[in-house]
Amino acid sequence: MLSEWDIVLRVVVAALLGGLIGFDREARDKPAGVRTHAMVAAGAALFVGVSVLVSFDLESGGSQSARIDASRVTAGVVTGVGFLGAGSIIRRDGSVSGLTTAAGIWTVAAVGVAIAYGYWWVGVAGTSMVLLLQAGDYVAHRVGLGAPGDPDP
Repeated sequence: MLSEWDIVLRVVVAALLGGLIGFDREARDKPAGVRTHAMVAAGAALFVGVSVLVSFDLESGGSQSARIDASRVTAGVVTGVGFLGAGSIIRRDGSVSGLTTAAGIWTVAAVGVAIAYGYWWVGVAGTSMVLLLQAGDYVAHRVGLGAPGDPDP
């Protein structure tokens, strides 16, 4: 049986992993940094975690009329965070900026969802992949492989 403390632990771990991803963004002085990424991951984990707890409570109470499908909450998280990320994308003077920030916000929500469902290694692997991509992107821009004037590395 899943307890509230299990969900609290999952929300904390999701926030830490999201903050780790946000650290790179903050180091590059981007608008969405550690706090934003940590809050999105924690929020996603909290939404999913509470829906899982509610579904367990309803099942253990024998209520057939009030069924909750936690995956529907996950779909809502994906959609809602997609809109949040879309707000960070800006088109100005023929160029687009904020795509990497939006992708980071969306990805930390996925990490939060994975951790909330108890897929610890999937969440850690997702975080590791993003960190590797960020490191590779950093190296590419330092050696001149990035697009000239790329506004959002």
